[in-house]
Amino acid sequence: MDVHGRTDSAVLAPLYADSAGTLHAVFTRRRADLRRHPGEISFPGGRRDEGETLLETALREAHEEIGLPPSAVDVLGALEPTPTFVTNYAIYPFVGLIEPGFEWVIGETEVAEVLELSLETLRAVYAERRLVRRGIPFRTPTYEVDGHLIWGATGRILQDLLARLAQ
Repeated sequence: MDVHGRTDSAVLAPLYADSAGTLHAVFTRRRADLRRHPGEISFPGGRRDEGETLLETALREAHEEIGLPPSAVDVLGALEPTPTFVTNYAIYPFVGLIEPGFEWVIGETEVAEVLELSLETLRAVYAERRLVRRGIPFRTPTYEVDGHLIWGATGRILQDLLARLAQ
């Protein structure tokens, strides 16, 4: 599937079930000193390198950013591609199942912390908000947990994931 965007990128939405069977998603909070998307919450991912598939991109980036080896991911499928409006990226999201209790190895050049958030909690805090970024007002799905705000492209990807899991 194609989506508007000059730069192809991919993300991995790692999911795991805890001992009670509750599904959690794994996110990163980007470092505050980055030029692009500083301090934002996102799924691990990034730009596609020449010669790799989008799935390979998602798995490589998850390994680089949080130390998740591709062999530890059972890829379940893909979600709807998502564009970014300000940075002109075409994001191709993939969903993977992982084992709980993974010890994250943070790629310190990009990632400030790893967040493990239950999908039940995320579903409960959903809101549609009007935000302003770079002087441009827009409406976006948002999810706020413990002061961490998920919005924009990641919010839209999460909204698609939650809708599909509800089915």
